[in-house]
Amino acid sequence: MAPKTNARRFILSLGLILLVVATLLPHPVSARTLNEASLPDLNAFALAVQNGEANTLRGVYAENIFALPVLQQPTYNAAFVSRDPNSVTQFSLASQFGNVGLLAHNDLSGQYFFQLYQGERIQLVYGDGRIEYFRVTGIYRYQAESPFSTKSNFTDLDTREYLTAYDLFAKVYKGPRHITFQTCIANNGNSSWGRLFVIAEPEKSLPQLAAQIQ
Repeated sequence: MAPKTNARRFILSLGLILLVVATLLPHPVSARTLNEASLPDLNAFALAVQNGEANTLRGVYAENIFALPVLQQPTYNAAFVSRDPNSVTQFSLASQFGNVGLLAHNDLSGQYFFQLYQGERIQLVYGDGRIEYFRVTGIYRYQAESPFSTKSNFTDLDTREYLTAYDLFAKVYKGPRHITFQTCIANNGNSSWGRLFVIAEPEKSLPQLAAQIQ
């Protein structure tokens, strides 16, 4: 029983590090806007990113918002977030809970996460061309009490709910299968002032929502 408990604590500890490291911005850059480049349609995007590996997530697509390749974290480096300006990074620890975590800095591809809205359709593209469909069901914004600490507490900017780092990690990365988009919220000159999480659930589990939007 003890080894399992220690392993679980280790995973959560890495996750808490991620809540800090994934949001740090070494320097600002000019971000590409939607007007500067047209997005491919879903089929063209799927063809471009697939590599034959059925179990590897290769791309994420939201119509008129983004079409982004998905990069994998290096082994044993769950705090890695790519500085590639046109991609997102898959959070390996989220996969251990059966979920998909997608990370990006908000001066790069993370800027597009702010454009997602309730009901927005999200498509995941796998290496064999398989497409999985989701809908955005939750958007959460938090202020970090201590932005650069793994033990920071967080306040929900909409409800004023107060959460510990452990509670926040569990809320956004555990539970039934879903996607979690994570980036930082900059404010008052602090690039790591807060956190944005956008949650999308499988479309097949949301028949009423899907019917309303189509």
